[in-house]
Amino acid sequence: MTQRQRLFVGGAWVEPDDGHYEVVDPATEQTVGWAPEASRKQVHAAAAAAREAFGPWSRRSPEERAAVLARAADVMQRNLVPYADLARAESGATTGTARGMQVGVAVARFRRYARVEPAERPLPPQINEAGPFGGAAVLGALAVRQPVGVVTCITSYNNPWANPAGKVAPALAAGNTVVVKPAPQDPLSVYRMAEALQEAGAPPGVVNVVGGSRPEAGEAAVDCPDVDMVSFTGSTAVGQRIAEVCGRSMKRQLMELGGKGAALVFDDADLDAAVAGIGTTFSFYSGQICTAPTRVIAQRGVYDRLVSRLSGYARHLTVGDPRERATVVGPVISSAHRDRVESYVRLGRKEGARLVAGGERPPCERGFYIAPTLLADCTPDMRVVREEIFGPVVVVVPFDDEEEGVALANDSDYGLIDYVWSGDVARAFRVARRLRAGGVGVNTVGRNMEAPFGGFKRSGVGRDVGSYALHAYSELQAIVWPG
Repeated sequence: MTQRQRLFVGGAWVEPDDGHYEVVDPATEQTVGWAPEASRKQVHAAAAAAREAFGPWSRRSPEERAAVLARAADVMQRNLVPYADLARAESGATTGTARGMQVGVAVARFRRYARVEPAERPLPPQINEAGPFGGAAVLGALAVRQPVGVVTCITSYNNPWANPAGKVAPALAAGNTVVVKPAPQDPLSVYRMAEALQEAGAPPGVVNVVGGSRPEAGEAAVDCPDVDMVSFTGSTAVGQRIAEVCGRSMKRQLMELGGKGAALVFDDADLDAAVAGIGTTFSFYSGQICTAPTRVIAQRGVYDRLVSRLSGYARHLTVGDPRERATVVGPVISSAHRDRVESYVRLGRKEGARLVAGGERPPCERGFYIAPTLLADCTPDMRVVREEIFGPVVVVVPFDDEEEGVALANDSDYGLIDYVWSGDVARAFRVARRLRAGGVGVNTVGRNMEAPFGGFKRSGVGRDVGSYALHAYSELQAIVWPG
């Protein structure tokens, strides 16, 4: 493709001040397209456009805003195949993942927030006794959700449709306007989302997309005085820097950061279910997912069988071109990231881990591929156990009893989503409540998309998904009156 993408600012498609950069297909290493490099001035212009649009948009009825989201979902559904083809090309996802988990989830999220929910909640009346401010009175009250204002949405590369949709849709539904800074690796899909919103009738300035491969665009989108809130998905290190900037000007933050999900597997677990769940680390977007159960903590009675079965599972997964129907594991996002993941595998072996499966590059002529890799006999102090690798790599640590298993699971800087596999449901739920994680899957890696999502510790700040996202993108206002 030779098409050069333009920025979307104030309802207009504008040429970037700083030129374009190449977007590369991780599977073929060929050019997918050319993405725009926004200047700091253009990012601030996008925020100014969002600020100007905020008043009229926030005063529209919730039903009018919902109608725009519903029409945008229709546009995305109608274009699902070409949108998914683009997402597959720039992210390296398999066809099934691009259609179902990327564009398909984005459509579902826009439809979800096209459902109008009450923004006001009556509170119990309060009886105030007579005092220096007057006689006794009954005071009524309302808790009202008000939009925050202009929201900067900084999205991750591992899902160029679902991740921005999970920010943009609830933010707009709540009455905010947005400035979207897409991930530099696969930004083109986010501009298609902007086109869908424009076609759906989103007024100029309500949605703006300004990307770039250098840090300047993201920095400008965070520190701009017109921005009231930053919603970020990405690494903990970058999230910390954003939080420092937001703290200086008291900007609201929603942070979905790193993960190192613990998967406790007890002796009485259903191994078929555990292996299939843990195996998603290898197959779902090549392990580039913060919710993946990458840190397996297995009870000794089942340890050897689990390692053996995970090894067989990993070895039989088809690695290759994500366009092929048989492919289960596609490439990672870039050559640099492949090198990073491979360096962790070497480090794990040096630290004393046993390489059970993978560890080598598949025989592909082009593309940034890594074979699904399993490291066993790990110890809690190893860096491969403690640090987020973000690739198709699973590490396994043994434990003896419930107390030790819980302690090992909680011995982490992260706390996004953990997992428990046990045939004793009472124990599974007891253990789940003791885990210091924002979410716990009991005998499943599935998610309920109305449940709150977010992390403990260094895995993030705040909660979104379902109704919780509407609260995340709102300020609560109290209105009080005499009864």
